Amino acid sequence: MPNIGIGGLILILIIALVIFGPKKLPEIGKAAGQTLREFKKSTKGLTDDVMDETNDAKKDKDTK
Repeated sequence: MPNIGIGGLILILIIALVIFGPKKLPEIGKAAGQTLREFKKSTKGLTDDVMDETNDAKKDKDTK
């Protein structure tokens, strides 16, 4: 993905402001933040599960 830069970011924000209006933008930002937070929480849970299984497999191998 190419770098957007400051100019591109400002253009995207202006287009979003025109499409959604100033009253909806904070709500959209809040929803996006909650979605990202939930995604991070889920992926952390998955990686923790994988690490637990890996550690259990190592312990089983070491005891044999």
